Amino acid sequence: MSGDPLALYVHWPFCVQKCPYCDFNSHVREEVDQAEWREALLADLAHEARLLPGRRLHSIFFGGGTPSLMDPATVAALIDAATGHWPAESDIEITLEANPNSAEARRFDELARAEVNRISLGLQSFDDEALHFLGRAHSASEGLAALDAAQRAVPRVSFDLIYALPGDTRQAWEKSLGRALSLGTEHLSLYQLTIEPGTRFETMVRKGDFTPLGEEESAELFELTQAMTEEAGLPAYEISNHARLGAESRHNRTYWHYHDYAGIGPGAHGRRLGQRTMRHRKPENFLSAVQRNGHGIVEEAPLSPLEAAHEALVMGLRLDEGIEPDALARRIGVEKIVDEEAVARIERLGLLTRDERLRLTRPGKLLLDRVLAEIAA
Repeated sequence: MSGDPLALYVHWPFCVQKCPYCDFNSHVREEVDQAEWREALLADLAHEARLLPGRRLHSIFFGGGTPSLMDPATVAALIDAATGHWPAESDIEITLEANPNSAEARRFDELARAEVNRISLGLQSFDDEALHFLGRAHSASEGLAALDAAQRAVPRVSFDLIYALPGDTRQAWEKSLGRALSLGTEHLSLYQLTIEPGTRFETMVRKGDFTPLGEEESAELFELTQAMTEEAGLPAYEISNHARLGAESRHNRTYWHYHDYAGIGPGAHGRRLGQRTMRHRKPENFLSAVQRNGHGIVEEAPLSPLEAAHEALVMGLRLDEGIEPDALARRIGVEKIVDEEAVARIERLGLLTRDERLRLTRPGKLLLDRVLAEIAA
């Protein structure tokens, strides 16, 4: 909708190394021409802005890849250009994902001067052995030092942890999560390890190099996570995201509430006035497309009402607040967004609750994909 808040996602595709669990669009290159990439991203941004005039920008998110490898001057140029194309909300949220390597942590003050006001830090674990298993390039002590540097540099900090690793126990995760909750951030992203297709971990599991944690053990750790974060005042507002009231990620809520967002950079997706957009994934192909066409778009297609309804349902049910099915159906322009008979059946199984809103229960959150397959209209 033209009056809705607009979010901007900027994808920086480069990493020092590829983590074995990662299925994101990330690439390792020996050299990256920062000036060339700055100009390409600025051109891609300008193209998107021409197609979305008259909107107010309420969030910018630099994701990757590893955006903390960006030259802070590139970050500053993109923020300046974005807020020139679209008037910014006075309290605009500007997030940058960062790895805790010492070299990158030294850039946090420069990023703050570029007007980044929120850092999302990929700690992933406080245990060196677990970090080695996850293929991370930092140590536990480096992670804690980077967290301290981020908290001094910007007003808002979040960090990620990955749990339910092979061999994880309730006692070990309780200790790690307790430590996380003691570190003073108002937002945490807590992800269970999933074995994604096409990753090195998928190959390792197929070869028998390790066995993922079982469903029962993972469910027990999920329940523990919900209980501990609630007690600490950082309840889940989305399946994997926890925050104090008012500290939720504004940018990610744009996705989950099914509003428009502009996506620029290699592999970035966007949703613009009823259309889905996708940029070229491979960095070199993206650069060539921008030089040739003035933008990096490889696919641009209208979303059918049925596709939009399904996407809105998938996104909205991830939120603890759930969805208002009737209001959402009216906004998208479909007769209904859920199958009422299926909803009643799933509700009797204790996986959904229904009043004026439709919400997943805790057991339902663990079975999100199955619930969605049942109730989608």
